[in-house]
Amino acid sequence: MDACGHTRHTFYVLDTNVLIHDPNALLNFEEHHVIIPMTVLEELDKLKSGKSSTAADCRQAIRVIDKTLNDAPPDQVEQGVPIQRGKLGPNGTLAILMEKAPTPSLCLPNDLNDNKIINQLCLLKQLHPEDRIVLVSKDINMRLKARGCGIDAEDYHTDQLLDDIDLLARGYHQVEGSFWDRVTKVETRQLSGQTLHDVQLTDNLPALHINDFIIDDQGFIGWVKSIQGGQLCIRDLHQEPLLHQEAWGLRPRDVFQALAMYALLDPDIHLVNLTGAAGSGKTILALAAAIEQTMVSKTYRRIIATRSTQGLDEDIGFLPGTEAEKMEPWLGAITDNLEALHLDDECTHSSVDYILDRVPLQFKSLNYIRGRSFQQSFILIDESQNLTPHQIKTIITRAGSGSKVVCLGNLAQIDTPYLNATSSGLTYLTECFKDFPHGVHIHLQGVPRSLLAEYAESHL
Repeated sequence: MDACGHTRHTFYVLDTNVLIHDPNALLNFEEHHVIIPMTVLEELDKLKSGKSSTAADCRQAIRVIDKTLNDAPPDQVEQGVPIQRGKLGPNGTLAILMEKAPTPSLCLPNDLNDNKIINQLCLLKQLHPEDRIVLVSKDINMRLKARGCGIDAEDYHTDQLLDDIDLLARGYHQVEGSFWDRVTKVETRQLSGQTLHDVQLTDNLPALHINDFIIDDQGFIGWVKSIQGGQLCIRDLHQEPLLHQEAWGLRPRDVFQALAMYALLDPDIHLVNLTGAAGSGKTILALAAAIEQTMVSKTYRRIIATRSTQGLDEDIGFLPGTEAEKMEPWLGAITDNLEALHLDDECTHSSVDYILDRVPLQFKSLNYIRGRSFQQSFILIDESQNLTPHQIKTIITRAGSGSKVVCLGNLAQIDTPYLNATSSGLTYLTECFKDFPHGVHIHLQGVPRSLLAEYAESHL
């Protein structure tokens, strides 16, 4: 309420990119008033056709808007329709901002859609000077233009769980000296050939989550299996056998790759997130583990390989051939790593052809994964840092019974517009699943690809 006794309202005006980023965004503003400009509806309408992930998100956003407005009369649509929230009843409103005839005192030239929206907000602010008008957009340039015209502007943060990417969990904690010097009470027991330590929680220990790894300077490697009350259950992973694991002839080069391979080969782990710089071994480790478990141990029936690449959604339709043939140029990283796994063979090319012929490896476009259910499959998602939280949820929920999902990504190489390291779907997934007992996240260190790649990663 302002000084004159008027009730002060906040109106959140959503840009098109917010509804593409999260089609359910309009439901996330609680008791506040949400406005969608007519220009945004027109942009959604232009983008809704096709099989791209953007088109699918546009269609879902339109369905949510239609369901919310329901059969409201035109005057109520412009004034605001109460948003029904199940048993909680109505809370907040949704309105459509109609295009008004341009006034002589336009804030910006009325030639661009972004400018049209900002001009409409300036007019809205003149009509409601006592209320707060806020533009919500993922486009930083549009936010800057809006602020220049006196309109408050914000990014969409509802699905952003971190403000600083340095706070993102790495999946392990490196402890100086000996880990046991930080422990006051411990009980050790043997269970099914495993050494388990029940450790009393103290302030000397880092903030731990289930399936975090602990590495100390004395060679101890522990795996947090449960946290109950003030007690940790840590499984002792002996360093020597860990470093001598092998998957399809590939051995880890350091302890971080060893932890990643251990998680990839564990059938009780259903989700593995591997992040790290270019060349840190994410794809080759995942591919070796996938082939090992489909060809040798027969844990999975097939490998589903897919990749998020900017431009793929639009370009795949124009390439000739089947879906698999269309996907091959985009999944060159997979075949490159297949070659790397067989460099010591007498004929590398023949070995790769043999693997592609014998291994049940299927290349799938992200567009064709929607609506599918993959049973007993090893699902490999490369370049997953380019996915929005909504897109990554759509893919993860495709995993059926007996399947494992492996997400690979480098948060320093995001190509999707309006996404950054903190708003990436890979970051969102990592944070949401850090207490999932069947999920592991590992940030790989170093750049073993080559001396040139290592120098370029640190100097360019």
